[in-house]
Amino acid sequence: MDSGRNNVKAVLIAGPTASGKSALALALAEAAGGTVINTDSMQVYRDLRVLTARPTIEEEVCAPHRLYGHVDAAVNYSAGAWVNDAAAVLAEVHAEGRLPIFIGGTGLYFKALTRGLSDVPPVPDEVRQGVRARLDRDGPEALHEELARRDPQAAARLKPRDRVRIARALEVVEATGRPLADWHAHGLPPLLPAEGVTALFLAPDRAALYERIDRRFEVMAASGALAEAEALGRRGLDPLLPAMKAHGVPALIRHLAGELTREEAIAIGQIDTRHYAKRQFTWFRHQLPEFEWIAPNDARAWLGAKLGMTLP
Repeated sequence: MDSGRNNVKAVLIAGPTASGKSALALALAEAAGGTVINTDSMQVYRDLRVLTARPTIEEEVCAPHRLYGHVDAAVNYSAGAWVNDAAAVLAEVHAEGRLPIFIGGTGLYFKALTRGLSDVPPVPDEVRQGVRARLDRDGPEALHEELARRDPQAAARLKPRDRVRIARALEVVEATGRPLADWHAHGLPPLLPAEGVTALFLAPDRAALYERIDRRFEVMAASGALAEAEALGRRGLDPLLPAMKAHGVPALIRHLAGELTREEAIAIGQIDTRHYAKRQFTWFRHQLPEFEWIAPNDARAWLGAKLGMTLP
């Protein structure tokens, strides 16, 4: 089904949360015979359909969707794992003669697609658990001092209270005997060639986006988000796991434990999500300037012109 694509080999649709990416990707998939491939680090978790605004079951029926909800919340899923999964899916989509449509808001995943990724090997569970135990016992400042001795370059880049990144850097050097910078210097090649890739960043008006984020979080809280947070809380998972840090999850778990009112938890979720959207704008502007910034209302016409077709 290549007619009308103007030799486009893949389409990349990035943008901040709640910017309308899913609707655009679905319209393109239906018009161009495409497969929608998740490029969002939180939408991989099967436990978080509502809280991560994954496509609905009805939307998934309209076109093939891949890499959504295929990972358990107990897994510390990484960018490297996503690249491996995405490479397999990309081969399948090409073999089927469909258009790969990568859509999401995780900049590192898009950077891996177009520029490659450092080839850091998996960290054994026992190493990770040991570092996390020391983190809980001694605190992030003590581990930052240890990191300064074992990987001075990483320590100089991190704040002494950055629990997640300090733990990650220590895990890598402890598991491999090599600092992160060494692994970053020798990475995986990009999955997509520079030619034949159409990449856009949906850039809505900030004020309108923040209002939409606030409304959407209220809807989430009324339509399944609390149940998802409750189910995660019952599992007793490590709070440093990515799924346990998804926007809204910590606050909703605290609400369910009686520490916050429902309104307070919703407000925290809204604030965290707005801050994340702001970081997404900044990250893409500086890290992936080759993405075309397009207003959501203009995106269908812009994509249609690029692909030589009319999008509904």
